[in-house]
Amino acid sequence: MRKLHQVAAACAISAIMLSGSVLAQATATPAGAAAPKKEETGKDIAFNRSKGNCLACHAMPTLPDAESAGMYGPPLIAMSARYPSKAKLRAQIWDATAANPSSSMIPYGKHGVLTEAEIDKVTDFVYGL
Repeated sequence: MRKLHQVAAACAISAIMLSGSVLAQATATPAGAAAPKKEETGKDIAFNRSKGNCLACHAMPTLPDAESAGMYGPPLIAMSARYPSKAKLRAQIWDATAANPSSSMIPYGKHGVLTEAEIDKVTDFVYGL
């Protein structure tokens, strides 16, 4: 009988500990609430097929994770040398047709594809390539 009491006590303690950890998790993250979302970087936006999608047209030879690089646009390499003014690079991303009316690059800002903040992040990312 004493052994039965020990087993019952051990089970009760385990149940209390388990319910305590479940309760701690429930109070830390309310039901249905998502974990805090990581802030999107310029690289995330540039690689995102539903946003920047830079890899659809441009290669990024200095980045090993830049897979499925496009061959249509010029490779994004030595960008700070090609665009000494970061403002000119941003203007190119905002609306490439302003400098070259025949450009096939999407006017990301003019057409509202990316927000101002997203364009700034992509500009910073591309400028560093």
